[in-house]
Amino acid sequence: MANDREILRMIWEGQIAICFQADSEEIVGIQQPESFYLMVSRLSYLPLVTDKVKKYFIRYISHEQQDGNVWFDYNGIPLKLHYPIGVIYDQLHPHEDGVPWNLTIHFSKFPEEMLVKISSRELLESHFMACLKEADVLKHRGQIISSMQKKDHNQLWQGLSNDKFDQFWAINRRLMEPSGDQDIFKCIPIRLYAEDDVYNQKLIAPLNKTGQKKTIGELMAELSTPNKKIVEIRTHGIGIHEEANLQWLSEHLSYPDNFLHLFLIYES
Repeated sequence: MANDREILRMIWEGQIAICFQADSEEIVGIQQPESFYLMVSRLSYLPLVTDKVKKYFIRYISHEQQDGNVWFDYNGIPLKLHYPIGVIYDQLHPHEDGVPWNLTIHFSKFPEEMLVKISSRELLESHFMACLKEADVLKHRGQIISSMQKKDHNQLWQGLSNDKFDQFWAINRRLMEPSGDQDIFKCIPIRLYAEDDVYNQKLIAPLNKTGQKKTIGELMAELSTPNKKIVEIRTHGIGIHEEANLQWLSEHLSYPDNFLHLFLIYES
């Protein structure tokens, strides 16, 4: 069970400094707005901070564009609104350098061919709950999430969206309790990221062939090929020690969607 509260809280409190800028082509008049700075949770989603950013910039935007679907880009790359912020950051900004992450907000020309449109918090909540259910199918054959009441689902979402650690973990701890005599999940919910911005997902067993809990080092060996050797795996912006076992990592370093989001670093 995920019972190391200090580790859980450290992960929960991880933040990223973001400098939001307006799209100069959308600004009405000659006055360019100053940048808007926020500290945002790594575990949150861009649609959950959109209201604050939109409220700051909207007075500089024409009325015709104010009701459009807001989206963001980094260096011209549209950002996936249904990915956790920390996952997007680690994909596009892999080495923390202590300076704010510069993002541009857009009120028009939504790139529908590249992004999933998340036009409301309700849609984001539906996506989040679908991820939770998928993770629980891998861990517990879906038995835990299906046994919860609607109020439990609401508490998970409200705890995340309102940044309430105790509220979220009062329910999420049930999803992090291993089942069976060996204190392991059926499978470890993992999403793997390499050079591109698309994740891969594989069935990862929590035990190795000798019946011991599988480690990051063993996972690296499994995923490496003769031509592409993995030399490090990172999550939450940090490298993971090769001796760390996947069961412990799943219980303590998963994102709120209950997946481990792991970034594969290959030998150059």
